[in-house]
Amino acid sequence: MLVSKERISILPEPKDLYQNLSDAFIDEVEQHTQRGNGLTVILPIGPVGQYPLIAERCNKEKISLKNVRVVLMDEYLDWQGRPIPVDHKLSFRKVFESFLRKLNPELRPEHWVIPDPFEIKRIDDFIAKHGEIDICYGGIGVQGHIAFNEPPVTRYGTVPLEEFRSSETRVVALAPETVTINALRGNDGSLADFPTMAVTIGMKHILSARRIRLFADGGSRQREALRRFIEGPETVYFPITLLRSHPDVKIFIDKNTAEGLTL
Repeated sequence: MLVSKERISILPEPKDLYQNLSDAFIDEVEQHTQRGNGLTVILPIGPVGQYPLIAERCNKEKISLKNVRVVLMDEYLDWQGRPIPVDHKLSFRKVFESFLRKLNPELRPEHWVIPDPFEIKRIDDFIAKHGEIDICYGGIGVQGHIAFNEPPVTRYGTVPLEEFRSSETRVVALAPETVTINALRGNDGSLADFPTMAVTIGMKHILSARRIRLFADGGSRQREALRRFIEGPETVYFPITLLRSHPDVKIFIDKNTAEGLTL
């Protein structure tokens, strides 16, 4: 059975995806502010085109993010499993802190967290303190991974589907496909010095969000993952398929990425 068309929206260009994400995020902030509630959200570093748009609008309209609690999805680790330096050009922390500096100081979120391989329960403790995840924003990896929840598959076997569904923050070895794609996109194609490991939130955290919104503008590299989501079934080989059973998930893709998909 194909996924309902209402779950996938096609926008003209990548810039339209970033604008949609920016507007949706700010709408969430304002709705929660009007209700007097804080917003707990999972944010990605990839896509990143929304962050300048969010900062510009917040500064212009004086929209405060002080009551937004942010969980960042993941971070690269070096071959020894240690976080890459914050001044590394691939550092996700660096990207987010750059976004924070673009915001006027009085508008910046006061509480945010990034996974740490040496404090593996940090995300769980943050959520326990600040409340359940209201919404998760994210991108889609070449194998359909969300955050760095790579398919847990080796020559020796696979992790059972239900065990993977309940996976928590952990250190992962990046798949060769992920390293290659990400090196082409963010490291001038250089593989020799590209991080080979990461720390990531688990599928449990993503699936626990009340709402999930994914954005894809990668063209052919994301089409197979999207086909698997559309057509099913659930499988650890394409983690995005585990989102099929979530009650409120929507995916936004640009026209190029939608080419050839059956919707």
